[in-house]
Amino acid sequence: MASRSRRGFRPVLGSPFQLLLLACTFALAGYAGVRLLAGDWFGVALWFVGAALVHDLVLLPLYAGLDRLLVRAAGRRRDLVMYVRVPAALSCLLLLVWFPLISGQVAGRYASATGLSGDGFAARWLLMTAVLFGGSALLLVLRSRPWSRRWSRLRSATKERPPAVH
Repeated sequence: MASRSRRGFRPVLGSPFQLLLLACTFALAGYAGVRLLAGDWFGVALWFVGAALVHDLVLLPLYAGLDRLLVRAAGRRRDLVMYVRVPAALSCLLLLVWFPLISGQVAGRYASATGLSGDGFAARWLLMTAVLFGGSALLLVLRSRPWSRRWSRLRSATKERPPAVH
């Protein structure tokens, strides 16, 4: 028992490859930060602070409240909540990343920078959202089939068996 508590205080460093990968990631993030802040450091810092405030004060209460409503609406079938949560989260993430093009605010600038049309992003986002929810519904139907329940009972029975003593 003493060796277990001693081991708990020692940091887990991982393999040398993981350490090298982490160091390279920090170096790349530092380089990107220096390049990004070289032009307009105040604007970038203001954007980061504003994004954190908007997320914490507006978006977090909004999606936490919607999730609470979803859990209440599910009642006893709380296992169904994930079939709505995951596609909704992915769809909102796509909306967040592509919002300027979906809203059409920067279509002209996008067209001049890339030579491609900035139209159609809203339709593609709606199509992607429909595909995400459709795939989630299909997965729910496949997992609720009787043969699927038998398979999950077999898997759980196998997992609950004690390991063989060697």
